[in-house]
Amino acid sequence: MTPPDSGQPLLSLSKVNKSFGAVHVLRNVDLEVRLGRVTAMVGDNGAGKSTLIKAIAGIHAFDSGTYLYEGESVTVTDPKQANALGIEVVYQDLALCDNLDVVHNMFLGRELKKGVVLDEAEMEQRAVTTLAGLSVRTLKSVRQNVASLSGGQRQTVAIARAVLWNSKLVILDEPTAALGVAQTEQVLKLVRRLADNGLAVILISHNMNDVFEVADDIACLYLGQMAAQVHRSDVTHGQVVELITAGRSGDLGLPREPSTAGAVA
Repeated sequence: MTPPDSGQPLLSLSKVNKSFGAVHVLRNVDLEVRLGRVTAMVGDNGAGKSTLIKAIAGIHAFDSGTYLYEGESVTVTDPKQANALGIEVVYQDLALCDNLDVVHNMFLGRELKKGVVLDEAEMEQRAVTTLAGLSVRTLKSVRQNVASLSGGQRQTVAIARAVLWNSKLVILDEPTAALGVAQTEQVLKLVRRLADNGLAVILISHNMNDVFEVADDIACLYLGQMAAQVHRSDVTHGQVVELITAGRSGDLGLPREPSTAGAVA
């Protein structure tokens, strides 16, 4: 069920730009992301998806444009600033340590201490509570080493780690790219639960079936521009593909190039 739009967006980008030298990667991009909704970000290779999420997450800084978060203008130039706002990113490589268990991976770099030693009991309790809150039942124990987990279970641990830190916006970069059918279904259900629990989710995916299964909104990037951001229920699979590959579909998308027919050479 698609939740209705309500109130101001959690994240609102207006006419943001980013260049690397002479290469203009993002061109006047607008984006809105709301609590309780999954916003799928789609686009061909080189469309600017990775640059956009890295700028949202503070790895790159936008060159120009407006970055509003909870209605306030912010400047995010460091991942720690993004984390402090409640923005967490789960990248494709997951950044998990195979030799550590689930608990230690979830608290990696943010370990809790009791005096000079790790507070193992508190970390384990928080890990169990977070996983239970996401209705995760596929893990036998939070003390399993990550090396023993399946691809879907590893993705679940990475997503749970992002949720653990009172996040408001979770960005997922191709979470089902390397998974089989059953594991994909498991992860997509978890993505949907994140939004149903009130978080805002950005889902980057090349898989249109995944997008149409879990997304509420679809943001289509084309050559560094936002061709359109639409409600999933307002477009067809074919229209989204046209927006990705051509920047427009019928009356939807980027303005048509001025016709040169009849021009004098």
